[in-house]
Amino acid sequence: MSREIINQFCQTLPGAECTDPWGGGHDAWKIGGKMFAMIGVMHDGVSVKTADVASAEMLIDMERAIKAPYFHRSWVRIPWGHVPDDELRERVETSYQLILSKLPKKVQNALRDANK
Repeated sequence: MSREIINQFCQTLPGAECTDPWGGGHDAWKIGGKMFAMIGVMHDGVSVKTADVASAEMLIDMERAIKAPYFHRSWVRIPWGHVPDDELRERVETSYQLILSKLPKKVQNALRDANK
C-alpha cells in the first residue's frame, strides 16, 4: 500500500476531499470539513480515527498500528506494509464512517443527495 493507492481509495468515498491544511505536502482527507485520514509529509503511513481510545490502544498492543503523533489518542498511524491492504482499506473506511456519523444530519443528507 502507498500514498497514491490510499489517495485513490479515499477519492472513491462519497463527499471526501483532500486538503493540505498545514502546508508542506500533507494529504488530509475530510468529509463535511472533518478529517478522517491523514498522510503526513514523511509519507510513512496513514493516520486514521478509531471508535475510541480503547480501540486505538488495542491496535497498538496488537502491533497493527502505532500512536499517531499530534492526534488525539483515538487516532492511530498504520505504517505502509504493516497490515494487509484490505485491512488498511477497511481501517480508512471505518474512520470515514465514524466521522460521517458524527456530522449533523443536515450535512449527512446533503452528502447523500449529492451522490445520487
